[in-house]
Amino acid sequence: MNLRSSWVAETGQTREDTRLTQTGVTTLTNPVQVRSGVLPGSYDGLYRMAGFWTYGSSAMTATVSEGRAVVQGEISQGVYPVTMPTSEAVTFAPGDAQYGRIDLLVVKIYDNLYDSSNRNEAKIEIIQGVPGQTPQAPAVPPRSLPLYEVLVPAGVSAGNGGIPWSSSLKDLRTPVVALGGILPVEGPVLPGAYPGQYQDSGGALQRWDGGAWVSYPSALGGVIPNSASTTPASYTGQYRDSALGQLQRWNGSVWAPAVPGPLFNDSADFGDTASSTYTSTLAARATNPLALTFVAPPSKSVLVTFGARMKSRADHYAYMALKLTQGTTVVDDLSDEWSLQCANDTLIPVSTMRRLSGLTPGVSYTFTAYFKILANTLGIKAGFDNTFIRVDPQA
Repeated sequence: MNLRSSWVAETGQTREDTRLTQTGVTTLTNPVQVRSGVLPGSYDGLYRMAGFWTYGSSAMTATVSEGRAVVQGEISQGVYPVTMPTSEAVTFAPGDAQYGRIDLLVVKIYDNLYDSSNRNEAKIEIIQGVPGQTPQAPAVPPRSLPLYEVLVPAGVSAGNGGIPWSSSLKDLRTPVVALGGILPVEGPVLPGAYPGQYQDSGGALQRWDGGAWVSYPSALGGVIPNSASTTPASYTGQYRDSALGQLQRWNGSVWAPAVPGPLFNDSADFGDTASSTYTSTLAARATNPLALTFVAPPSKSVLVTFGARMKSRADHYAYMALKLTQGTTVVDDLSDEWSLQCANDTLIPVSTMRRLSGLTPGVSYTFTAYFKILANTLGIKAGFDNTFIRVDPQA
């Protein structure tokens, strides 16, 4: 029968049965197999992975530190857990007289059921490479976990300085964690085994969405932090803290300020009018009209503030009002009710604020300033200086 079990049959449980039925051991690669790798951890907590760390201890000898690991066999063979409780020294053969070579340091499982080796044990071994002008690392044998590639230069030996360890060791170790644990990424980034699996990439917590590793803020809708502000957006409406410290929202094509503004336009030119109906043109002013265009925020609301230094005469009011348009459509027309009014012989500052709602998010609108004076036959003019319009989109 193809279905295996552990601790059910009174007799006959094999080593293979035991390996195949281990559950919750390490990081999955598919429903039956796990990833070969080293269990993370260090004595002082400063490093992600200290197990099987290797360093040169003499000219041709390296020391492999203690550690725990798992080695996955073929799908029907199960996974081999291994532990090395104390460090172990390994010695490399002298270099070739002409060419360098690359040796492979591995944890190798000998299992007589599959390799006819007449051995059943785990060993730290050196798989010696072939010397060449451009040497290549040897292939990883079956049931082996690669730890390091070691470059052995031409001609090196114990008597002439040996292997330059600081430049010859290439770390191949990859970590594995218990089922459901957050995997600390070291070495190559491998695909996830199921949607909802997590890994720590070193700069961000990531979730496997079934096709890619998605950074934690993207996956859960949080604000991408400043430290990861180069992380690509995952959906329209996602937020990030930009490198300049501004909260931004992805609109589907670009990162834009989440709450744009405040937006402001003003004129320091003095201008006047004798018109008794609203006009956007003031005499003696270089630029007419005074207008401000903005994009309606998702809240559909803005605060608009406008004002000026105004004068007319004590018995004739000067008016300033705003018209809101969207293209050629008037959205909010001129009204004395929402206007500034001033009756004074000298310039005095006047301003007001108003909230407008019901706007269409993402659509451009324009506020334009208009001016007039109370109807009169005396030729009295209303004067305006330092006029301004300010729009604050509401969050």
